[in-house]
Amino acid sequence: AATEIVAALGAGEALVGVSHECDYPPEVAGLPRVTTTPVDPGQSSGAIDRAVRALRAAGRPVVAVDAALLRRLAPDLVITQSLCDVCAVEAGAVTRLAAGGPQVLALDARDLAGVWADIRAVAHALGKVEAGEALVASLSSRLAALPGAESSRRSQAIGVPRVVCIEWLDPPYLAGHWVPELVRYAGGEDVGAEPGSRSLRRSWREIGAARPDLVLVMLCGMNVERAEQELSRLADPEALALFDSAPTWILDGGAYTSRPGPRLVDGAERIRCALEGREVPGLRRWARAEPARPLSFAPPGPLQS
Repeated sequence: AATEIVAALGAGEALVGVSHECDYPPEVAGLPRVTTTPVDPGQSSGAIDRAVRALRAAGRPVVAVDAALLRRLAPDLVITQSLCDVCAVEAGAVTRLAAGGPQVLALDARDLAGVWADIRAVAHALGKVEAGEALVASLSSRLAALPGAESSRRSQAIGVPRVVCIEWLDPPYLAGHWVPELVRYAGGEDVGAEPGSRSLRRSWREIGAARPDLVLVMLCGMNVERAEQELSRLADPEALALFDSAPTWILDGGAYTSRPGPRLVDGAERIRCALEGREVPGLRRWARAEPARPLSFAPPGPLQS
């Protein structure tokens, strides 16, 4: 996310290194990778979860910094995060490594307001304050153009589709943080989490009990094709019953919902497409569900099919 923010501010040429996960914009592909993980990302979601838990139980980092490479790159600014110590380097470790050296800026967004604050903080650190304000204004304007931005589109409004957003499959987690806001802007109601909340582990029975009108699978760090592979492994009857009970869409979580950066707005726009029954790049209807059908959003009255 930090890499994407720097690039969106027009400062991509200032990047001297990125994390092992950074893949956007494409120009960062050739930059040195200053982080690493012993977890094989090609494993199933269940195997990844077990590997992460084993590392944490042993007191080992899930993601580590290549300190020698960091010293050789000699950056003036190191951007890290303090939101999650599983998906990225823990902020304290970076601060210790950089002691007496470069400035360290830890991003900590938990909702959209926090994302805007992080963008402004990065812009300030890079001396691009005006660019930061312009970027936030542009992103906010795009969100304001979506149906859920209207004052009448409040949570639990009549006729608003009920949505659950699944961030991990084994074990199942519901997406929190900024995702419920993305759903609201798109014109739906996230019935699994509240804005700013942590992602929540729930049983398939609990998720099914939410009675969603639409299921969004947005697996953390995974694209559509990888998420389809994970879904194909599912055998839990309650999970399959959930996916058969409502239209199920796969969103590229790695690009559009996991990273608290500019492309979250692209995610909100794609969630709107899912609600309308339209496939677009990075969004696909899952084959187990019935043929796509648009949902009606015009209150009053129940949802129409």
